[in-house]
Amino acid sequence: MPSPPPSIIRVIDLETTGSAPPTHGVCEIGWQDVALSASGRWELFGEGGQRFVNPGRPMSPITTAIHHIRDEDVADAPWWHDVARPILDPWPRRVALAAHRATFEEQFCTPSLTRGADWICTWKCALRLWPDSPSFSNQVLRYWRKPEGLEHERGLPAHRAFPDAYVTAFHLRDMLNEASVAQLIEWSKQPGLLPRVRYGPDRGKEWSEIDDDSLASFMADRDVDIRFTAETEYRRRLGGGRVGRDPENLLL
Repeated sequence: MPSPPPSIIRVIDLETTGSAPPTHGVCEIGWQDVALSASGRWELFGEGGQRFVNPGRPMSPITTAIHHIRDEDVADAPWWHDVARPILDPWPRRVALAAHRATFEEQFCTPSLTRGADWICTWKCALRLWPDSPSFSNQVLRYWRKPEGLEHERGLPAHRAFPDAYVTAFHLRDMLNEASVAQLIEWSKQPGLLPRVRYGPDRGKEWSEIDDDSLASFMADRDVDIRFTAETEYRRRLGGGRVGRDPENLLL
């Protein structure tokens, strides 16, 4: 009797005409699955895929310069609502969706298209699990970490939907083998917990190294990730919180 198909997490990457729907639309979607193997380890699963999408509006030179998708490339492609649901809610059973900086994909992949799926943001999780990385973009993590098994050419060109999803899937695989699905989802629902100060006289310092006055100013910052991190460090100083990785909670 054949084994049942494994549970998967589907990594999604979108290329779009801009960053603000409904003014902007999707012009390409790529995906790569990560599955829980019989050995209990998470591994890449299947070949993944890519579909062009007609965004219903012209491409600007600025966005075309990023992904190099032209109007003529998508003129005969299907519409987003015809493409999205079977990709975002696939068989075998999908545990969650994932993306690098998932808040961008979530703008276009609405709950009605995903059936209310949970999301894992590999950017937010990388901040927690790999705080020593020099940066946390998909490609910097790729070359800093050098994930085992990643085929260099298959992950190119950058800023195209399938190659980016493929690279993100290796980050997700390694995260899942280090922390639980529940923990990654929990981190992804919170703002990003930044390991170092982003700007100002304390730029590059760990948050535990800055003085109380600087910390107080960051607690009023307009950036939600900076505010969240500063508030978390403030609670740590009061004895009620922690900044950085907490090994005891990785298997929540």
